[in-house]
Order: sequence, then structure tokens, then C-alpha cells
Amino acid sequence: MIEKMKKVHIVTSVSGKEEMLKGLRDIGVVHLAEKKVAERAVTDRFQALSRTAMALKEYADPKQKKESVKLLTDKSFEEMYEKVRGAIEEKNTLTQEISAANMEIDRISAWGDYSPEELSSLKEHGFDFHFYRIGDKEFQTALQDESVRLIRMGEMDKQKTIAVIGALPAEIQATEFALPEKSLSALRKEVEDASAKMQECDRILKENSVYEGSFKAEMVKAQNVVNFSEAKETLEGDDDFVWLSGYVPETDTESIRRMASEKGFAFAIDDVAEDDEQIPTKVRYTKVSGLIKPVFDVLGILPGYREQDISLWFFLFFTLFFAMIIGDGAYGILILLGTIALHVKQKKMTNITFLLYVLSIGTIIWGAVTGTWFGMESAMNTPLRHLVIKRFASYPEAFGLPASYAQNGVMKFSFTIGAIQMALGAILSIRKKIAAKDLSWVADLGWTIAIIAMYFLSLNLVIHEDIPLMPVFVGVGIAFFLVVAFGAMAPGKSVGQGMKDGLKDAFTVFLNTISCFGNVMSYIRLFAVGMAGVAISQSFNNMAGQMSGPLLVAAVLIVVVGHGLNIIMCFLSVVVHGVRLNVLEFSGQAGLEWTGIPYEPFRKIGE
Repeated sequence: MIEKMKKVHIVTSVSGKEEMLKGLRDIGVVHLAEKKVAERAVTDRFQALSRTAMALKEYADPKQKKESVKLLTDKSFEEMYEKVRGAIEEKNTLTQEISAANMEIDRISAWGDYSPEELSSLKEHGFDFHFYRIGDKEFQTALQDESVRLIRMGEMDKQKTIAVIGALPAEIQATEFALPEKSLSALRKEVEDASAKMQECDRILKENSVYEGSFKAEMVKAQNVVNFSEAKETLEGDDDFVWLSGYVPETDTESIRRMASEKGFAFAIDDVAEDDEQIPTKVRYTKVSGLIKPVFDVLGILPGYREQDISLWFFLFFTLFFAMIIGDGAYGILILLGTIALHVKQKKMTNITFLLYVLSIGTIIWGAVTGTWFGMESAMNTPLRHLVIKRFASYPEAFGLPASYAQNGVMKFSFTIGAIQMALGAILSIRKKIAAKDLSWVADLGWTIAIIAMYFLSLNLVIHEDIPLMPVFVGVGIAFFLVVAFGAMAPGKSVGQGMKDGLKDAFTVFLNTISCFGNVMSYIRLFAVGMAGVAISQSFNNMAGQMSGPLLVAAVLIVVVGHGLNIIMCFLSVVVHGVRLNVLEFSGQAGLEWTGIPYEPFRKIGE
């Protein structure tokens, strides 16, 4: 259920703005209407803490029990924090110095170790040496030039090298060697010293990596400061008064009244405007529908304030789609065992673990119904065969039935589920529009008829069921008329104007009718992806089954790796296909665009 929101306005004197903000933060129910950016200093503090905490994670010992490390006091934390930041900054500087020194070493190492100071001394005494790499032809030219005083040196990369007192004439082409400021031995010593300092920085960082809990606590404090600063910057006012506007759930308005009365603030609580597009969405989940919330959070979707809450239906259909796409009862058992291990580790039941329990059990049930256990047909030679519904069997031959019998059964079931889900979406839209006195609900009735007609057409075309097509086409025609005639209706619009506007969209409705058939057909993916998973399992089983003797270890490895990859691909298919059917086909039919703004009240967090 999406909670009803109210618009609240609170006014106080300029001198009372801090008290007003603290009061609002304490009750923690007001979602600020237009939140502005916090002061630069407080955001910089939070970001610096976050970067430092992330850097320290690289040095943390995974075996270290973080719960055993006490939280630091504010003073101790700041001392540790400055020490860690200093070590990180110094290490970054040292890294750059080492990199620059190594680059210089690579550049000059071929010339050998010599003293730049001695060359400077020679230059002061009139011997200004320049060093070159030079080709054979150019070398002969330099030898013949009486103005060039050179000393031949050893070869470097199959090129001659020379030392020249003064510069070579411009007409003699050669590559001059830029003299370094430091000798090779000095640079190596610098690298050695810098590496030693880096080891000390690493020691400091590793030593303080145990304070992850203290960093989290300080980041929570910093985030609260940021939130308070954002609220403060959001305040509007003049020389005498300041005021703040926001949204509050209708059930929490009493806390606003009580706080304002106690502190002497002026306030007003109104209904939200019909054209207000900034109203946040707060969904009140039931114990069952709340199980799907982790999926919504991962996908980042939320119904808009004026949209419907379909979380319960989303959960029910998602569970079925998950089971059909994973498809293997043995995989379901593995997921169940993993969920139990997670539950034991967390020592409490969370929405995620509860959801995984439901999904794994649903997968086990579907695997039992279809007779799919690690893709092994031999499982049908065990008592597990008695759990199979023959119409859905993955191995119908084990029951003396042709393969097409079971395949058609699963495809029909997929189409049936699709038609039910899409029709349900249209019915939910009808219910909402009737309550809003929106005559366009008749168009949704037309879509319901179209979905049913397209369902029977799918059965005829794909499974070749003997279905008379005349009633199907009549249904499509009636649906088309209803959608065209009533699709553009809206509260406050006359019937005549609505029909006129609807006729303008007749071609779009025609295309959408064809799309409706495609949407029903798209549910065949539940059958196709499930069958693909079984085929992949069988392939790996057959590969392993052909090995024996010394290759038995390889056979086991193939089975383990193969089924592991298959499980991963099945999970990806759930995201690609199972989620899509809910978020697009079903939600689109129910009129959901998932345009919700999360309800994020101004409050103190984590303390």
C-alpha cells in the first residue's frame, strides 16, 4: 500500500531556525521538498572519511574479528585519522617519487654510473661536455670537422656514442643525451629509501585497519552533519522569519502538530496538489509483500505516488518465474542449503533470507513437478518419478509419452500464466480508474478482452490447438473499438471530446494491439529458458559420463564446473527474463511507469 502524503509548511523566527531543524530531525518524518546542497566543508569531511576507509580496507586482515575492536573516542579517532591520512598522502607522494626515479634510471642506466657534479665542475673549468648517439655517416663527418673536439665512447644499442666539448654543429644530426641531475647510484638510493618509508606507511595503515567500526561510526556522524547542513541550506526566509516545506505521511501528521505546539512554531498541513510531481512514495509492505523489497532495491524501482502498489503480485509471479527459469529441483536444494548457511551466519531472519527460502522451495517444487534433478533422466528410475506431473515432464519418454506432449503442456502453461498476469494488470488498472471516476477504464476492459483473444490465438498458432478463430477475431475487433473509443477519456473531459481524441490515436492502438500479441507470446521464454537449462545440464552430464578410469577426476570436475556455470546463467536469466515480465509486460498493463521518488525523511541516522 502506498501511504497518503500531506504537504507541510513550518515557520519560525530567524533566531529559532536551529531549534526548528533539530525538532524536525528528532521526529524524522518530513521529506524535504527541495533539498539543496550542503556546505562544502561538511561534504568534504564525509568524502574524505569515505576515501580513507576504502583505502584502509586493502590492509585489513580478513581473519581479524572486527567486533572485538572497541570504538575509539572522538579524540583518539581524530589522532588516528590524521595519522592514517598522513600515511596515505606520504605513500602517494613516495609512489610518484619512486616512479619518477625508476623512469630516470631506465633512461640513463645505459650510460653507466657517473657523477653529474663532476661534469658540472669540468664545465666550470671550461670543459662543457655534451653526449650524443650518432650514426656511422654522421660520426665520420664529425671526425673530419676540425672544429669538433670529440671523444669516442662505447656503443649503445648498436649506435656509436661520443662526448663533445661544446655542442655539435647543427648540420651534423645526432641525438643528444640530456644530463641527469642525479647519478645512477643516487637515484637507486632514493628508490631504496623511499621503499623503506613506504613499508613504514604500510605498517601504519595495516595497524589501523582494525578500526573499520570506528570509521563507520564517524561516517554516520558526518552524514548526519551533511543532512543537517542540507536542511539548513534549504531553508527560505527574510530578515524576520524562516520557513521550510516538505511532505509527511498522513499517519505522522500528529507528530508535526505536537512538536510545533511544544516549540511554538507556526505550521500548516495541506493536501498535496494534483499537479505536484515531486511527492515521494512510501510503500507500506505486508509481511508477505515485503519479501520482494530487496529485489526492488537492487533494481532501483519504485512505483510513483499516484501509481499502484503491486508488490504482492510482483512477489507471487516472480517466485513462479524464478522456479520455472532455474527449473531444477537439485539446484533448488543447493540454493536452500546456501540460504540455511547464510541464516546461521547472520543469526537472524532477514527479508533476503526469507525470500531465498521461498524461491528455493518454489524451485524444488517445480523441479519435482517436472522431474528435473541435475538434468539426469535416470532420476525417473527412482521414487522421484511419482512427484512428476506428466503434462510438465522434462522426460516424458520415461512415462511412454511423446516429447511434444510435455513441451506443449509447459508452453500452454506459460501462455496461461502470461494471460492471467497481463489480464490482472488490466483489471488492477480498471479498479483504480473506476475509483478515480476515470471513464478510460472501459479501454482497459478492452485490453482485457484483447489479452484473452491473443491468448487463444497463441495456443492456435504455436501449440496448434483446435480453437475457432472467428470468436478470437471478433474479440480483437471489440477490444480495438473499446480502446479507440475510450482510451483518451479522462476526468473532466467530455465523452465526445474523449472519443474524438481517441480516434486520432487509432493507428497507435492498432500497433499496440499487435504488440499485445507479442507480449502474450513473450511468456514462452519461461518454457524456452527452462528447457535450455535442462539441455545444458544434460550436455555436461553426457560429457562426464563418457569418462572413466584415470579420467574420473576430470569427469567430476566437468560436472561441478558445468552445473556451477549453469546455475549462474540461470540466475542471469531470472534477471533478464523473470524481472522483465514483471517490470515491463505486467507493470505496463497495470499502468505503472516506476517513476517513484523514494521517501527519505530528514532524520538522524545510525545513532
